[in-house]
Amino acid sequence: MTFAIRDITARKQTEAKLLQKMDELSRAQVTLNCIGDAVVCTDLMTNITFLNRAAETMTGWSVKEACGRPLADILNTGAATGGDSSATTAELAILEHAAELVPTRCVLVRRNGRKIQIENSVAPLHDQKGNASGAVVVFRDTTTAQAMAQQIAHAADHDWLTDLPNARLLSRRIAKAIKSARRKKSRLAVLFLDLDGFKYINDSLGHSTGDRLLQSVAKRLVGCVRGCDTVSRQGGDEFVVLLTDVQRAEDPAHLAGRLLRSVASVHTVDQQELHVTTSIGVSIFPDDGCNAEALLMNADTAMYQAKENGRHGFQFFKPVMNARAVERQSIEEALRSALERREFSLHYQPKVDLRTGLISGAEALVRWNHPDRGLLLPSTFIPVAEDCGLIVAIGRWVLREACAQARDWADAGFPDIGVAVNVSTIEFRSDSFVPEIFAILEDTGLAPSSLELELTESVFMKHLESAASVLQSLRSSGIQIAVDDFGTGYSCLSYLRKLPVDTLKIDRSFVAQVALGADEAAILTAIISMARHLRLQAIAEGVETREELEFLHLQNCAQAQGYYFSRPVPVSNFVRLLLQQADGQKFEGARHTRHTQLACAHA
Repeated sequence: MTFAIRDITARKQTEAKLLQKMDELSRAQVTLNCIGDAVVCTDLMTNITFLNRAAETMTGWSVKEACGRPLADILNTGAATGGDSSATTAELAILEHAAELVPTRCVLVRRNGRKIQIENSVAPLHDQKGNASGAVVVFRDTTTAQAMAQQIAHAADHDWLTDLPNARLLSRRIAKAIKSARRKKSRLAVLFLDLDGFKYINDSLGHSTGDRLLQSVAKRLVGCVRGCDTVSRQGGDEFVVLLTDVQRAEDPAHLAGRLLRSVASVHTVDQQELHVTTSIGVSIFPDDGCNAEALLMNADTAMYQAKENGRHGFQFFKPVMNARAVERQSIEEALRSALERREFSLHYQPKVDLRTGLISGAEALVRWNHPDRGLLLPSTFIPVAEDCGLIVAIGRWVLREACAQARDWADAGFPDIGVAVNVSTIEFRSDSFVPEIFAILEDTGLAPSSLELELTESVFMKHLESAASVLQSLRSSGIQIAVDDFGTGYSCLSYLRKLPVDTLKIDRSFVAQVALGADEAAILTAIISMARHLRLQAIAEGVETREELEFLHLQNCAQAQGYYFSRPVPVSNFVRLLLQQADGQKFEGARHTRHTQLACAHA
């Protein structure tokens, strides 16, 4: 028997290497199929040789269908900016033996035609000898990431509530509009809007209702402008409109008028009809500023002037307003520490009973002892206090001080000298208004019947039913309610039947008509008569002449106050008037006696 012996060592080594290579390839495929990134391999001709599972999912092609096909068929891509496709980049990678990144913003057209955003990179493949054998493309789906990045970028430039451009984006748009206006030698306008009466709605009806009202306002504003203009929300209830390419001088005024009318129309929120108005300030490039900051600041300054002019209107910026703005800022800064420094004081103006000639009460009027400017009247700082949110704290101090003083007069033996305190709209609509009043009365020990609250018609007219409830709770405790400046507000007389009111304070403008004759004084006569028939007290404000006093006496007006009797005076001077009255000196109605002159002189 013959045996043939062959050396198979080389074959076994080859088989072992092949098995090892297959094992490595198998492990590589398993690994590639487990990663989240898509991997596509090609040969030297950029025909597909491999796709992992992520690549199959993203392209819509299976590895069996894709193998042998050109890379461009399977990985149909193009840069969003118009760059090369992945196939072209793969060829370059093979030729140049170098990895190359495809632009980040790259679009992949899947097999079903759907487009997705991808980010990929390409590198050459080499054999054992180092020669190029193909290419590998690695890519990932960035659609979600890019969408999120866009959302983040959008959120950074837009208001979260209204989706309008915010202050940051507005500033850039104004800067861009200024450059355009300079090239064209044209103008642009910036309109600064602040809502009137929004704080009450927000506080009384809730922030959710306030937010929806702001959304309604934003929609109205956008509806008033062109596509090339910008409506921005600055925060709170402030908006800015950028009017570009202004051709005619009257264009900003026409737009301001449209904005005023649109905002003032009734807003329906949660089946409630809400009313709000706006005040607008306007600045013009290049007249009122050469950059965004100056234009916004000057438009803001003009807006405050529009509010001072009565609100629900617009005002163009004027250079003189800058001085007022600086003064206002100075007042606001000093006002914030005025309470802590005890710089406020009260002056008292007597109210005189025209039937007896006796002082029947006093109106408490706040004064500010400014450290640099001396004694300031309320007209100088109360509007600023209302705008910056300090009016409630100041009003609370005035009420407590006045009540404590009235209690001191009672303890000193001066009978029936009540005190009247003015109440602003913001104070009246505060949730803590009624509890604060009752707490102050309890702390000071003043009888409720000795306190009179003076409110203008505008304080309660917009929400009559809720105002009636608040007033009733006050009046039921004995507190007196007076309508201040009667006849100058809404003048809807039906509210006098619905509201628990005790006194009508007739505005000085009607009292002054006496000097013009009986016909001109007819309104004054009618108000006094109406008050009498409604069983209300009538008190005439601003009485300055003997002629006015005699007319009021003849018309049987119950009370009066004004410079004819006394200016508002410090408490020491008011006490002197009370002491003179205790000594028998009094105001005697229409008779201008020596005692009256004496009292006025001391005041």
